[in-house]
Amino acid sequence: MTERDDAPETSATPHWRLQDDYSEGCPQDILDALASSRLESLPGYGTDHHCAEARDAIRTLIGNPQAAVHFVAGGTLANLIVVATLLRPHEAVISVESGHVLGHEAGAIEATGHKVVAVPGEQGKLTPAGVLAALRAHAAAPHVVKPALVYLSNATELGTVYRRDELAALSRCCREHGLLLYVDGARMATALRSPVGDLTPADLAAFTDVFLLGGTKNGALLGEAIVINDPARDVDFAYGVKQRGAMLAKGRVMGLQFAALLAERDIGDGGEHERLYFRLADRANAQAARLSRAIADKGFALWMPTESNQVFPILPRALIARLSTRFAFHVWQEYDEHHAVVRFVASWATPDAAIDALIAAL
Repeated sequence: MTERDDAPETSATPHWRLQDDYSEGCPQDILDALASSRLESLPGYGTDHHCAEARDAIRTLIGNPQAAVHFVAGGTLANLIVVATLLRPHEAVISVESGHVLGHEAGAIEATGHKVVAVPGEQGKLTPAGVLAALRAHAAAPHVVKPALVYLSNATELGTVYRRDELAALSRCCREHGLLLYVDGARMATALRSPVGDLTPADLAAFTDVFLLGGTKNGALLGEAIVINDPARDVDFAYGVKQRGAMLAKGRVMGLQFAALLAERDIGDGGEHERLYFRLADRANAQAARLSRAIADKGFALWMPTESNQVFPILPRALIARLSTRFAFHVWQEYDEHHAVVRFVASWATPDAAIDALIAAL
């Protein structure tokens, strides 16, 4: 058993899916937005007014009116485009050993010609010590690759989230050593709304050079937003998007979705506003937290703390086999002879009945 995001399901016909956060389609708001614009005749390649509205919404969210925003269909595309476009041929990427780019993207980064340097982390999180260790190991210039970009994901591959002081420390380390800091935020919504997190969207603008604001894993049918905080880094970036086949003719599809997700809506008579993007993440986190508490109450240990919408319990193999007849989930990795780590993922659309059924089955 290995750490694979696309591993076969544990059952051919599960009644409940707790395998990932992108199995469902989209909330009604997105469907309505797409339907209402179906006959609009608009310019292509992301130059339409819906994409412009979505870009402005992202800039407002992070408090950076100068940020450049590029929409692409998926996270792997985003990661390889960022690396391939911003780095020179001899430059490399630093990632924690459990980083998504190392274990889940079929060598997409390496296929661009850039090495990924793996370093140990703490509960799936990269540390400044890890970055410095990678730099020391690659000091024999010009005989080795030159680390130039630090990659991390938030939430991490293990469901943990970066606190503000952790990201600030990584940012200082990167700037002191001339490294770019890129945050893969495929699950950024659940990370920002984590009950134990304190990062804000504005912190992403302050501490990173580039980050990804994910849509696919938080309600969008498809789509990720690459956000470049420094306009100087955006020079010719669109060429990289186009060259890698990621500039969709009907870019409006992604602009419409992000505009719907990030639009501020009244939620009461007191003038409060809410974005659908965060409401969906709150639900996913809440369902995961409820499941995590029940697992602990029943005496099972957690391999990782539950900080976002992913839950990693250590379960007996016999129980895993029984659960797999009714539930789709990942067997993440071996733990010992009689136990394995499994991953349950709650999404914005996970019904109460699914959580109730799993708790009862346990």
